[in-house]
Amino acid sequence: MTSGSVRVAVGGEASYDVVIGSDLLGELPALVGAATHVLVVHADPLRTVASRAGEVLSAAGYEVTLAAVPAGEAAKTADAAAGLWSLLGRTGFTRSDVIVTVGGGATTDLGGFVAATWLRGVRVVHVPTTLLGMVDAAVGGKTAIDTPEGKNLVGAFHPPAGVLCDLSLLRTLPHEEMVSGLAEVVKTGFIADSRILELVESDPEAATDPEGAMLPELVERSVRVKARVVTDDLREAGGREILNYGHTLGHAIEKVERYRWRHGDAVAIGMVYAAELASSVGRLGVDVVARHREVLTLVGLPTTYVADRWPVLLDAMRVDKKARGSRLRFVVLDGVGRPGLLEGPDDALLQAAYERVSS
Repeated sequence: MTSGSVRVAVGGEASYDVVIGSDLLGELPALVGAATHVLVVHADPLRTVASRAGEVLSAAGYEVTLAAVPAGEAAKTADAAAGLWSLLGRTGFTRSDVIVTVGGGATTDLGGFVAATWLRGVRVVHVPTTLLGMVDAAVGGKTAIDTPEGKNLVGAFHPPAGVLCDLSLLRTLPHEEMVSGLAEVVKTGFIADSRILELVESDPEAATDPEGAMLPELVERSVRVKARVVTDDLREAGGREILNYGHTLGHAIEKVERYRWRHGDAVAIGMVYAAELASSVGRLGVDVVARHREVLTLVGLPTTYVADRWPVLLDAMRVDKKARGSRLRFVVLDGVGRPGLLEGPDDALLQAAYERVSS
């Protein structure tokens, strides 16, 4: 049952639809379109969902191959990408064929990267199975794999041919994963849509209930924010940077934790840090800083990190892809819905802000 659809118009590149609703796998062939072969790349624990998607596609006349990849960040490696390239070669995959991803953000990142690089680009359709994937990784065309030096350092911009946000797939998602995904929803509230914050604050439990009426609205609002931003700036040449709110410190925490932390947990702390940084230079009121802590705490997200990690976190941030030379760049707020950039802040300011988020 479709409850909403968001059109993402990406400049001169092909536009695509993000379809939002429940029990939507039957609509997958319409997004795949004309093709002979379909490779369904799925996180290993999602074999059942991937098989259902494969059956739908087979019934529609496609030749379907299933390919399991590790769950989580372990999938985003050069070895995993090379394995999929080899499989595509053995199955005679051409430019008119399609890759379908079934999984969370790591799966969409990997599958999208393989689609971007095979034969210099084939179509990809994403079926995200996590809240994080639905509102962030699957929408916007960013694809990437990780290296030992950092997260998402090797990648390409490759918009999907379609995204199927089937909310019924969230019914078995662990609660802590729902909460983690909500960090990206809250992020879009702070940078662009204050109604998202109001909804979450009004009923935090409903915000993570896949059976309730609030979650479809939150997903659609978040996707609309991202669609507006990437329509104007697909390749992160300007305005798209606002989507990185909370991610500079967040990615550093993930690296220091060897990617054992959930992305949303790290970004939540990163948002509080960015708010403290903006406040320290007089750009953000203390009331909005407090609101960060309040709304994130309401839904069960962390707002503090270990006090003695600052030196390694600073080193990790300096190799972040958002840095320019030795100058760090942070997305900050001048108020709710008013994002901007803070470039090259003094190290003393950076450390002082961190002290306010350390435990």
